[in-house]
Amino acid sequence: MRGSDLVQPFPGIRAPRHSPMTPTRLIAVYNERMSPENSFSHVTAALIHGLPLPLRFSRAMTIHVCSENPATRHGGRGVVGHHNVPGHIRIVVAHGFRVAAPVDTWCQLSTMLSLDELIMVGDALVRRINPLATMEQLRAAVARQSGRRGAKKLRAALEDVRPGVDSPKETELRLLLVRAGLPEPEVNGLIFNSVEAKIATGDLVYRLWRVLVEYDGGQHREDEEQYNWDIDRLDAIMESGWRVVRINKSHVGRRRATAIRRVEIALRDAGWSPIL
Repeated sequence: MRGSDLVQPFPGIRAPRHSPMTPTRLIAVYNERMSPENSFSHVTAALIHGLPLPLRFSRAMTIHVCSENPATRHGGRGVVGHHNVPGHIRIVVAHGFRVAAPVDTWCQLSTMLSLDELIMVGDALVRRINPLATMEQLRAAVARQSGRRGAKKLRAALEDVRPGVDSPKETELRLLLVRAGLPEPEVNGLIFNSVEAKIATGDLVYRLWRVLVEYDGGQHREDEEQYNWDIDRLDAIMESGWRVVRINKSHVGRRRATAIRRVEIALRDAGWSPIL
């Protein structure tokens, strides 16, 4: 292969030029030359585990690796090397890569992410479908981090992590409503009709007031079958006496006040009032 057919993403490492160099491909290229004493960590580990990251990291072309032996720690152009205290981080194999375990990755991210971003990753770890961890494992990990950099932020994040979430937008919406002084909703709660048959799993459920807040992601409109199913599902919920408030990405962005007001009106109409 000619030199013009190759790119050099890292010193001493060449790869074919034929396809775009994405973060995922960059990880695979670097893995071919990574020494066995090293493993992927921090945001690189989060990408491998499929954890949600802000765009500044999910599209970054920088690899993070760690090693227990400072003498074998990698570094240089495109690589950030970290020292891992022996026995402190559990290393697993995920998708063929040596990588920090999901819970340990979350702890590492405490030095790089904001509080809300860290909560979103925590929610993703204990998500409803195919969770990567339990709340007990998160609590144990936070306790082990005591006295270390990022420990305070981890403790604060743990207080707002909830199991059973399906998406980062659900987390963002829940935090928005609670911080506005509204009650905390049940996450992905089951909704039943008058004969106790399940009719839906609701995103954010205010069971006491029979108010359901649904986050409407774009995929629901792009998939016609899913869109039609959603209509029938929401009709069945409303026929059972629930009030449904639908929220989309604009409401957790520039129209946050509108989202809060709509949910508050629904709750007040159902008999809720703030504790003064």
